[in-house]
Amino acid sequence: MLTIPTLGHTDAAKAVKAIGDAIAAEGKNAVIAVADQQGELIALSRLDGAPYPSILIAANKAWTAARERTPSMHIGQAARAIGRGFDMGSYGDARYTGFGGGIPVILDGRVLGAVAVSGLSTDEDIEFAQKGVDAILRR
Repeated sequence: MLTIPTLGHTDAAKAVKAIGDAIAAEGKNAVIAVADQQGELIALSRLDGAPYPSILIAANKAWTAARERTPSMHIGQAARAIGRGFDMGSYGDARYTGFGGGIPVILDGRVLGAVAVSGLSTDEDIEFAQKGVDAILRR
């Protein structure tokens, strides 16, 4: 029988709080998503005023980062690579996204899940998502 380490609700709550507090401190709003090792949602939080499209985008960023074991932005960069790029539809699932802001949570070389933020600039989404990953790994 396999035992697969994964994020749980307590981990997701840490990430949501850390990110939510940091975003609120800057007077901004966004959507936060935390997924398990297979990319399935554990938590989703839309801060007041965050754009509605960001709900699905944040969930898809977390799903992509967990499933591919790499930041979601890396998938987008690979898809757009001149001479080597590919259609995102090649993955066979519409949830794959190449937008930046989905970051896998890695501990001892194993992906435990992912944290994502959507609704701000790409750089801000990545910055805040990393704060969530850091909160989880700070045990």
